[in-house]
Amino acid sequence: MAIFTRHVVTDVSVVVCTRSDDRWSDLARAVESVERQSRRPVELVVVVDHNPALLERARARWPSAKVVPNDGAPGLSGARNTGVAHAVGDVIAFLDDDAVAAPDWLERLLEPYAQEQVLAVGGRIDADWVGGRPGWFPSEFDWVVGCTYTGAAASRQPVRNVIGANMSFRREVFEELEGFRSEIGRIGTIPAGCEETELCIRARRRWPDRTVLYEPAAVVRHRVPPARATLRYFVSRCFAEGRSKALVARLVGSGNALSTEARYTARVLPAGFGRGVADAVRRRDRGGAGRAGAIVVGLAATAGGFALGRLSPGRVGRRA
Repeated sequence: MAIFTRHVVTDVSVVVCTRSDDRWSDLARAVESVERQSRRPVELVVVVDHNPALLERARARWPSAKVVPNDGAPGLSGARNTGVAHAVGDVIAFLDDDAVAAPDWLERLLEPYAQEQVLAVGGRIDADWVGGRPGWFPSEFDWVVGCTYTGAAASRQPVRNVIGANMSFRREVFEELEGFRSEIGRIGTIPAGCEETELCIRARRRWPDRTVLYEPAAVVRHRVPPARATLRYFVSRCFAEGRSKALVARLVGSGNALSTEARYTARVLPAGFGRGVADAVRRRDRGGAGRAGAIVVGLAATAGGFALGRLSPGRVGRRA
């Protein structure tokens, strides 16, 4: 059995990627939450994805931050890789530009790195529903809005992958694996993803005796605008996730790409469907019937996206 030593993390960089002027208020809240951390980062890196006007506005607003343009491929993967290239910390943490970190977020996120075997740590992501959570929206599908979902890990434990809105990696992961793949992930408004999943799988392949960890005490709140609380967005995001998973499966193999999804489909979704039906029948909760129906629709859309992704080569999405 391998013996791992304690390792002191001295510096952490926080990277926030942004691209849209419409999210300026969200970005300001995200930056302010980083500035209020009980464990102060060595730096904040704000990466602006191909928006020169927003870049200058951000530089003027946060002169103490390292505000840089995405000099890689357009999209979130390219922006994150740019942030990594400019970061100096032993650990690089990522916060979405529409998320707000709890004051002890970094402190909690960094605690597991005292153990050398920990490669990456992700935290809990709570949904902040701007217009209220729709009664039909099943919590098992909170991943649709980038949040921790019912059926995910509930305590500190090893996981296959972290979630992008609240994640961190040791610098060596990027130095050795060359970062996020630009052919996966969100570009513009295309609701694709899975670039962090693919990176975590590659990291575990490279270091099979080391761990990707979930730490629920490291909490952020992820803003969910009304536009993402619609059935149309729900279906499109599920479909895009299926196509993303198909691309990941082509890159790393179906076993690794779908290991978490197999349990989720076999156990979590049937249980959620049953709860929705029970709520509808016993409590006469119309939302329960809606949640049960949304689980069926979401699973079908994801499966359809996966099937199409397996048939059609190339990138998950196209540039917006």
